[in-house]
Amino acid sequence: MRLDKYLSQATGISRKEIHRIMHRGDVILNGHEALNPAVHVEPGVDTICLNDEPVGAPGPRYLMLFKPLGYVSASDDPSHPTINSLVDLPRNDELHCCGRLDIDATGLMLLTDDGKWSHRITSPRHKLPKRYRVETADPIDAAAVQAFNDGLKLHGEHRLTKPAELEILAPREAIVYLTEGRYHQVKRMFAALGNKVIRLHREQIGPIVLDPALEPGEYRFLTDAEIASIKP
Repeated sequence: MRLDKYLSQATGISRKEIHRIMHRGDVILNGHEALNPAVHVEPGVDTICLNDEPVGAPGPRYLMLFKPLGYVSASDDPSHPTINSLVDLPRNDELHCCGRLDIDATGLMLLTDDGKWSHRITSPRHKLPKRYRVETADPIDAAAVQAFNDGLKLHGEHRLTKPAELEILAPREAIVYLTEGRYHQVKRMFAALGNKVIRLHREQIGPIVLDPALEPGEYRFLTDAEIASIKP
């Protein structure tokens, strides 16, 4: 593998920026300054340091992203901008969404190129809870709390939704906890009670919470602890 490709995949830094870093003499290959980005390196054989820190072999990538309005949860779409277009990393088309958010919804998205890890999030078998903040067009009836807990029959479906937790914060604002992910589920649950969701924001997936330091459209790599918190 080329040295610049190795470094880019291992660190998430673009190849263009890697070339600048190499030009400054900040890349050391087997104890010597490396200036040729095309030199071949062998993972596990060659020793590579960047800014005096050893660089491990490229591995799976795990990111959280603050999805803004107007973006679709996909790597490619002919009509709308995608959340992958917000990720300025090499091979960003290889990253896939761990679950989806509607184009008019905002909040936490998890992206990875590790299929087994993402399956733990999306598989109904794992019953991973997700937390949403909801704003509705009409006041939320107190009876909705029990209705969410009992399960609701959605339009066009015969099976009731699984028990969900509804916490009313204000007349038109609530927190919803779901352990399943049917199509437009939060919106359809409120519609089944004669109300309409006008704002939907996902705050948490399992134990991973949207970083308050992120602005809409921004992302960061997950910490080792966050990655490990999604257990098999």
